[in-house]
Amino acid sequence: MLHVLAQGGCIRHEREGARIAAVLCFTRDGFVLADCTLEVFGKLRRKRLIASTNAQPYRISDRGRRAVRSQPDNR
Repeated sequence: MLHVLAQGGCIRHEREGARIAAVLCFTRDGFVLADCTLEVFGKLRRKRLIASTNAQPYRISDRGRRAVRSQPDNR
């Protein structure tokens, strides 16, 4: 998931009250990632690898960029 975010993707979230109820991870091309779950989202958020500013969709943080390893399929 971090590779998709590093390439320009985002995670959109839906709230029920104060809690996040659902998340969808979009690639920069607009496709939805199937393996994006609340559990994985929570782990990335706790490690501060993703962040949201001004109620925008979650994007990769500077800490997350440093944590991502290069892949041969990256552009």
